[in-house]
Amino acid sequence: MRLLLMGAPGSGKGTQATAISKRYGIPAISTGNMFRAAVASGTALGHQVSELLAAGLLVPDVVTDQVVAERLVEPDAVDGWLLDGYPRTLGQVSALQACMAHHGVALDGVLAIIVPTEELLKRLLLRADIEDRADDTAETITRRLAVYHEQTEPVIEQYAASGFVVRVDGVGSVAEVATRIATVLDPLTESAV
Repeated sequence: MRLLLMGAPGSGKGTQATAISKRYGIPAISTGNMFRAAVASGTALGHQVSELLAAGLLVPDVVTDQVVAERLVEPDAVDGWLLDGYPRTLGQVSALQACMAHHGVALDGVLAIIVPTEELLKRLLLRADIEDRADDTAETITRRLAVYHEQTEPVIEQYAASGFVVRVDGVGSVAEVATRIATVLDPLTESAV
């Protein structure tokens, strides 16, 4: 199963990606986590993206596309994957389509976790307090949400026009949202057997 998990910052993508990964035995691949790990490790990639992340800006498509393409051919991703937060721009959609075509694989679906903006702000500010993340200040949260609405919502709409998107209500407990997602994904795995 090859899936995209979309949603605004604070929608619960990371939490749900972990649950989906465990339930269906596919790696959850988060560009945000890869970039934060690179920054923490002090790698060349980390130095390249650290200021962008701290400012709440997106990493340039060419860098993100390369990181994702390299990750999707690792052994644990051969039989499927879940991309958490990628593609975020229409340019990244084209790069992902080209990568999948090159490897002869197709996308099985796109899940969009929908959460009202007021709830997103509340969640992100709480996460900032709990996790002390440098990219979760009030200013960067506002900027990241604006970038999401401007650049990523059109990605969801493009996939929706092709009939790939299932919108999932992201308000409620983690377990409630996970149940909604499983209701959508379980039939996909049953039809693949």
